[in-house]
Amino acid sequence: MLYVGLMSGTSLDGIDAVLAEVSGKPPDVRAAVVHFLTVPYSSEQRARLRAMMEGAGAADLCRLNFDLGVWFAEATLRLLQEAGVEPRDIAAIGSHGQTVWHEPPGTRSGGTLQIGEAAVVAERVGRPVVSDFRARDVAAGGQGAPLVPLVDVWLFTHPTRRRAIQNIGGIANVTYLPAGEFAGSIVGFDTGPGIAVVDAVVELVTRGAQSFDRDGALGARGRVRDDVLQEFLADEYFSVTPPKSTGRERFGSAYARRLAERAGALGAGPEDCVATATALTARSIAKAYRDFLAPRGGPDECYVSGGGARNPTLVRMLQDALAPIPVRDLSALGVDPKAKEALAFAVHAHAHLHGIPGNAPEVTGAAGPRVLGKLTPA
Repeated sequence: MLYVGLMSGTSLDGIDAVLAEVSGKPPDVRAAVVHFLTVPYSSEQRARLRAMMEGAGAADLCRLNFDLGVWFAEATLRLLQEAGVEPRDIAAIGSHGQTVWHEPPGTRSGGTLQIGEAAVVAERVGRPVVSDFRARDVAAGGQGAPLVPLVDVWLFTHPTRRRAIQNIGGIANVTYLPAGEFAGSIVGFDTGPGIAVVDAVVELVTRGAQSFDRDGALGARGRVRDDVLQEFLADEYFSVTPPKSTGRERFGSAYARRLAERAGALGAGPEDCVATATALTARSIAKAYRDFLAPRGGPDECYVSGGGARNPTLVRMLQDALAPIPVRDLSALGVDPKAKEALAFAVHAHAHLHGIPGNAPEVTGAAGPRVLGKLTPA
């Protein structure tokens, strides 16, 4: 069956849309990308999304929710047109939406909000939409994130190699896959910042001239300030034992500003600030592997996806931090690194339609397996 997966992540670079063939039930779930595209956000769209994450009001939230639904629908129709597929030929659309606030359970019961009105997508495309995947897990006492580990288990487990499937979007998350037919508990959690902090630092030091570090060029020219790096690696989040998840609420613009101001006060130049932010992502991932994966045997190999996989400086730093574990991008396993998250939500749509639980309680801390998402009919 054909599904569309839509993803707008914490990096705010655009809408990832994938057309995928998905079939089977656990443990024999199969998925293959048929076509993929990214529709970049304009500077105005990105500014609206960022403002929403930083506390814009109810009226703005309402308008953006419906506008984002229009953008998702337009991305879907463009995807199908490029692939030569009619809307009637797809079973459903799995839309992650855009997270504007994520508050895992703690002293409060927790909450999560993803926008991008599914009814608008269903109206404009004319197909069922499965959306709002995180809410059910949070309602069951879980973190609501990450939700990709179970898909990773289905698609990427190897008979003899232990694998780390490392996504580096705005926030970074890892799934650890023991070798062989999967029988143990799933390990997956947010390791900390991905490229959200790097992007925010780039915007600060270039005074808005650049929104991200293209090809890792700024970070490559800079010098990592180890004193600042160690100070920020002391953030308590990095030492919290999983299950755990995070977002821009913690590792967003305010955090990036503190890092840049601290580095600047110690004499770091603009490129040094970018290099230090980039190293923070790489080192925090490596710390997570040492603290939480090594006691389970640790990975034999690491595969990277997400926007961070396209930053050569970040990948090089991660390779150095994880050596001798080889680090490759996910294309080595036949999946475009940029398409992986959208593919996961195409698979989640398939799971929803077939009554298959999509969360891993040992990852999120939920009370038990739950069928994720809400169905909006065509």
